[in-house]
Amino acid sequence: MPNFSPEQIRHQFPALSESDGRGQPLIYFDGPGGTQVTAGVIAAMAAYLTNANANTHAAFLTSQRTDATLAAAHEALADFLNAPSPNEIVFGPNMTTLTFALSRALARTWRPGDEVIITWLDHDANVAPWLALEEQGIVIRRLDFDPADCTLRVEQLDGLLNERTRLVAVGGASNAVGTVNPIPAIVARAHAAGALVFVDAVHLAPHFPIDVQALGCDFLACSVYKFYGPHVGVLWGRYDLLDRLPAYKVRPSDPHPPGKWMTGTQNHEGLAGSTAAIDYLADLGRSFGAGVGSFPGLTGRRLALKQAMTVIAGYERGLFAHMLAGLQAIPGLTVYGITDPSRFDDRAPTAAVRMAARTPDELSRRLADLGIAAYAGHFYAVSVIERLGLTDKGGVLRLGLSHYNTRHEVDKLLSILSDLA
Repeated sequence: MPNFSPEQIRHQFPALSESDGRGQPLIYFDGPGGTQVTAGVIAAMAAYLTNANANTHAAFLTSQRTDATLAAAHEALADFLNAPSPNEIVFGPNMTTLTFALSRALARTWRPGDEVIITWLDHDANVAPWLALEEQGIVIRRLDFDPADCTLRVEQLDGLLNERTRLVAVGGASNAVGTVNPIPAIVARAHAAGALVFVDAVHLAPHFPIDVQALGCDFLACSVYKFYGPHVGVLWGRYDLLDRLPAYKVRPSDPHPPGKWMTGTQNHEGLAGSTAAIDYLADLGRSFGAGVGSFPGLTGRRLALKQAMTVIAGYERGLFAHMLAGLQAIPGLTVYGITDPSRFDDRAPTAAVRMAARTPDELSRRLADLGIAAYAGHFYAVSVIERLGLTDKGGVLRLGLSHYNTRHEVDKLLSILSDLA
């Protein structure tokens, strides 16, 4: 976006001014594994622990402040996802734990022989919780992807759906190769067959606006630490489903959503930081979102968040195009996934690469020696790496952009990789 540059916001991220032991500035291309946080997030977490540290639902002051902290976090994430109600927002330690809890609860309403469809393109957090149901007689089917561009073969979904299909579990975007999946089209097919849809939006949420009402899905999960906040998991579900499903819970806890799904004491300081992360994004939208589009029906923070994520998506798309062109110019380097710039709406700014002369781990270690953070391996997307035939070859090097990355950082990365090639 022409009125946004990362230099305007980088000062809000203390980690971006860090250097390694040799004085080299640290550069973060590890966003898919977790982004850096703002000073506002850090301050909010410290303020909670200083001024409000207590458990919930008591008459004394710090407990009342804790109740207000939790309520604010539910409101903030409902705004971020455009959820109809904050009572549809469930918090937990991470997306994986929340998905296991949901899969077990859903299975209590299913019978042996019922079916779940998963994909070969997903992180294992959207695979293992459903595979675990096989021990209860649930049949698991898999939707494949095209290895040429790492896009789902959605046209094959109709052949997998049948009267026994109870749920389709699909990623919003691949954390390994960046593919953004056509969720509305998948939802339409699944709902026509009478199946529910669960979306793993962990890698989608940092890069694109999310509107659960527009997507039409039944459940969606994400992680605040992937969009500039602390380690907190989020599950959204349609209220009627969350209310009806038999959650695993302690007997005295709230029998209604979201309380029935939030087992035990929550990470209160993390929820304070989550609200601060959402407020950071809303401020970004107010500062840079003028003219990015018309969003009828949205006002206040929900509008600002939509504007912010539109700004972020636009900036990251341009920076990724620059990075991809540079990567493709390096001899012996392979990029997996969509590489056609006209299709960048269908991919996140995350590149999975291999270099003919060096292993992904060797590349990651060499970059680390030069102050650059980038992961190598499978990133828990074991099915993706297996399907690409790279399991015994060390997987891939993953280069993930965030809106605080700069063109100068990308150019330094490209220069190093060119030298290594």
